[in-house]
Amino acid sequence: MSRDKDRFLNILLISPSIIAVFIFVYAFIGWSVRVSLSKWKGLNADYTWNSINNYLELFKDPRFHVDIRNTLIFTGVFVIGSMLLGFLLAVMLDQGLKGEGFFRSLFLFPMAISYIVTGVVWRWLMNPATGSRTSGLNLLFTNIGLDSLANAWHTTPTWGIAAIALAAIWQMSGYTMALYLAGLRAIPAELKEAAQIDGANELQIYRHIMLPLLSPVTLSALIILGHMSLKVFDLIVAIAGKQLPLDVPAIYMWQITFDGLFYGKGAAIGIILLVSVAILIIPYIRYTLKTEAQS
Repeated sequence: MSRDKDRFLNILLISPSIIAVFIFVYAFIGWSVRVSLSKWKGLNADYTWNSINNYLELFKDPRFHVDIRNTLIFTGVFVIGSMLLGFLLAVMLDQGLKGEGFFRSLFLFPMAISYIVTGVVWRWLMNPATGSRTSGLNLLFTNIGLDSLANAWHTTPTWGIAAIALAAIWQMSGYTMALYLAGLRAIPAELKEAAQIDGANELQIYRHIMLPLLSPVTLSALIILGHMSLKVFDLIVAIAGKQLPLDVPAIYMWQITFDGLFYGKGAAIGIILLVSVAILIIPYIRYTLKTEAQS
């Protein structure tokens, strides 16, 4: 009897959270799906059935093609750059440097800053102006004799979105560093010592021993950074505003929904983003649960 009472109390205790998640997550997802299948345009709700026409129009829309291209470029530069820089920083800190705590905090500090603040700072750093108005990184390059590195940054045709990814790398590489550093510290020192006795150099140790053992950390970093890149919005707006060459699905969704009042089409973009993130995260969740069950 007491066991049934405890079970009832446990369910009663968590029921408000379950109800809140159901209403504010799954119910709103369901409502967004319904809106994406409607002809809703304007302030007055219109749930007239429109099948998947909103989705078909999006994939025929040249602007959405630009969005997909920019997202792929941003994701590739951001994820690869953050993981490489984070790994290098972790390897450096794993060498037993003096003041490791200070450097670890220094590298992690950007993560505590919002994308809006990062965008404002990097908008100045990547100022594409020339002549007397030169500032930020271009001015630095000019002063140290590296004029060839000065460029138009985010105003560069086609690849401007890659310049914005640099700001995201600066913000999130410290987080990736923390993941890799924790993974390196979890690897037994005996493995490294045994490899050194066998004649392996540092590069071979990291390539053939450390990196394979860090594959779960790499997978986690890939998933976390990947889903963040798919939803990027505020960083781009803070640096460059809403420009078509730097457009991404989240910005298009904002403009078409709240500026153009095409709620059906805006909801369709939101669902596409949700599905994209789910495709990235769900296999990882299944892999994690399977690994935990086997252990």
